[in-house]
Amino acid sequence: MSGWTTAADGGRERNWSGNHRYTRGAFVEPADLDELRRVVAGSARVRVLGTAHSFNEGPDTPGSQVSLARLDHVRVDAEAGTCTVGGGTAYVTALPAMHEAGWALPNTGSLPHISVAGAVSTGTHGSGVGNRVVPSSVTALSVVLPDGDLHTVRRGEPGFGGMVVGLGATGVIAEVELALRPTYDVVQDIHPGVTWETLLADPLAVLGAGYSVSVFTRWRDEPVPGGGEGAVGDVIVKHRTDDRRPPEEVEALLGPAQPDRAPSALLGADEHLTPRGSVGPWYTRLPHFPPDGDPSFGHEDQSEWFVPLGDAAGAIAAVRALEPLLAPVLSTSELRTVAADDLWLSGSAGRHSLAVHFTWRDVPERWAVVAAVEEALAPFAPRPHWGKTFTRPVDLGLWERAGDWVTQRRALDPDGCFTNAYLERLGLV
Repeated sequence: MSGWTTAADGGRERNWSGNHRYTRGAFVEPADLDELRRVVAGSARVRVLGTAHSFNEGPDTPGSQVSLARLDHVRVDAEAGTCTVGGGTAYVTALPAMHEAGWALPNTGSLPHISVAGAVSTGTHGSGVGNRVVPSSVTALSVVLPDGDLHTVRRGEPGFGGMVVGLGATGVIAEVELALRPTYDVVQDIHPGVTWETLLADPLAVLGAGYSVSVFTRWRDEPVPGGGEGAVGDVIVKHRTDDRRPPEEVEALLGPAQPDRAPSALLGADEHLTPRGSVGPWYTRLPHFPPDGDPSFGHEDQSEWFVPLGDAAGAIAAVRALEPLLAPVLSTSELRTVAADDLWLSGSAGRHSLAVHFTWRDVPERWAVVAAVEEALAPFAPRPHWGKTFTRPVDLGLWERAGDWVTQRRALDPDGCFTNAYLERLGLV
């Protein structure tokens, strides 16, 4: 994949998009759990490098940067309705195994290439007004603590909400247990004719038109199919076939769907995307990008902020006003919804959210534009995505349990084995 160069020590030199060069004292890839425990116990500082799909300095460390790639097992308990995966297991491996056993997750991220533990650590999400962040499916975590001990915490136990979305600072994730639901089928369509007038008049109607809805936009007036201007871009609607709104009702709101194999004006050729217009298992349709293709565009940077869903119209209008500034450095944006959850550092902790995402061209001029977007969203209490880029100091007061998270982190890791400059910048040390 793009940007996956290898350094002399055997680890990846850069993240997948190439915008960040990792720094580390040493690179280690343990063969099994026992070796991982020895590595952690013998290192003063440790950070984990997952599948390299983050865009900031989160994995950097002056000590040991650890890959969990060899801890990639998958165990589905069909009777219990759970799936247990290793700290290095990618969704591309785990999702088919769940489906083959008759089970599913309620939602996925936009690409299956990422690791489960990485998604759990950073708060990865998909879309859907009733769908929470991906880590909300976690029912148990087993982590290696600084002394090498293995510690397991289950949902309902004290501190569980702070261990999930732990930013790699509450222990090295050795194993994750996920709650499953019966498998289901999904069909997705692209609607290119939704206008800004329609979106701004009732964002929730557009974003709630299906099980999972994404609005891809460049914030400008795009052509309306059949004539005219003023379209938002491409609205991707993913429907569960067992709970689908009548197609005529969706078309009345969003306009006709695009022909199945027609290229997306914003996302590219059909083969770059998961299938449209046909019914398929959930894990083949909920991600935007297929497992055998490059995720997104490469040679890029990404930013994202979560704002209260009730402020969607105001937040969208505020960013749209920046369109002339955005145009030279923006590849595309995506608007998604995320339901509220109880995870202490989740982007949607305690509030239903609109996630406003930006894919930037990897050029220096983007930084001034990132700052302008932050300024525009400031009235809406924006929370940044932990795995992406942002410039403003983080207001930890936007998370009710942030202080509890810091207290728990210090109790688990009093000497700061799992801390780094990134966590210091966030004020979470």
